[in-house]
Amino acid sequence: MKTVLIADDAQFMRLCLRQILEKRGFQVVAEAANGHEAIAKYRLHNPDIVTMDITMPDMDGIAAVKELKKIDPEAKIIVISAMGSMTFIYDAISAGASGFIVKPFKEEDVIKNLIKL
Repeated sequence: MKTVLIADDAQFMRLCLRQILEKRGFQVVAEAANGHEAIAKYRLHNPDIVTMDITMPDMDGIAAVKELKKIDPEAKIIVISAMGSMTFIYDAISAGASGFIVKPFKEEDVIKNLIKL
C-alpha cells in the first residue's frame, strides 16, 4: 500500500482526494494546507507520493516541490491544480514534479497517474 501526503489549501479538495485514494487502497498519512506544512509533514511521514496544489498561502506548490526535491531527490510529486496553462505545467515539471493533473479532474486520471509512480 502506497502512502500519500495531500497538499492543498482547500479542505474540500483534500477530502475529495482522500476519499478517492483511500477507496483505491492508498493510505493518506497526512494533509497540508500550504507548502511549509507539506515540507514539515513530508519530513515527519516520508510518504511514497505527494499530491501538490500550486496556489496556496505562505508557500506555493512550485516552491514546495523545489524544496521537497532538495530534501529528497527521489520524491514522487504529482501537481494537481486548476492552474493548467503550459507555463505552470512547465514550471511544475522543471521544479521536479513527476506529473501534472488539471482540476477539475476525473477520479480515474488521479489513480492512473499515482499508480505509475
